[in-house]
Amino acid sequence: AYVLFLKDYFPNIAGHLISASVLSAPAALVMAKVMFPELGMPATKGKVKLDVEIKDVNILDAAASGASSGMTLAINVAAMLIAFTALIAMFNFGLDWFGDRLAVFLPESIRGFATNLTLQNILGYLHVPLAWIMGIPAKDAFFAGKLLGEKLVLTEFFAYVDLANMLKNPLVSLDPRTVVIVTYGLCGFANFASIAIQIGGISGIAPSRRSDLARLGMRAMAAGALAAYMTGNIAGAFYTGETILKADTAQTSENLPAVEISGN
Repeated sequence: AYVLFLKDYFPNIAGHLISASVLSAPAALVMAKVMFPELGMPATKGKVKLDVEIKDVNILDAAASGASSGMTLAINVAAMLIAFTALIAMFNFGLDWFGDRLAVFLPESIRGFATNLTLQNILGYLHVPLAWIMGIPAKDAFFAGKLLGEKLVLTEFFAYVDLANMLKNPLVSLDPRTVVIVTYGLCGFANFASIAIQIGGISGIAPSRRSDLARLGMRAMAAGALAAYMTGNIAGAFYTGETILKADTAQTSENLPAVEISGN
């Protein structure tokens, strides 16, 4: 789906997404080891003996058991997604209510940052310096931060759609380096919805580990996001400066009118 969104503006997007997916695996392992270093002897070091108890008496029993487990898993995932989406919507409603009342007391020059206050916008502002550290040019840091914050709250699907809209907009001039780094940084499943899927999906198979999954959910999301950002750093380091966008998209800031950045 992401290829369909961006191929008209970024012809080689498919190859970059595959590269990002491959790079994300070792990056995720690195971040997992950084956040949870092994301080003792790993239980899986050397030979691991698995004792698997087969409870099904025949193939029919196995099919029925698998169907029942699959349905339970699907229901758990759906319920978690609905619950987490509702929580985010409720949180955003409260932020929007607070922002509208706060804007009354702010100067008009910065009032736009308080209106339409949402969790994704807040995370977007927090990601602006992080986007710059990733190697994104300063003039594009706001746009990149907005996309990275949106990805954490609304999933990467919406972030890639907005990236395509930015590339389509003649008033927004994104540097090709920005597009490459953001493409890699967005290619991941680290978002609040993934926490719901993780808890609902894995706990359906291992109910006794639900508390562990809930306790580690936010850390896992943070590690996954940082792993994706690492792949963006690597992509930016290897970017040679060549134009990877279509000619009508790879515009420069010199031949475009200035864009006024507001909090909306």
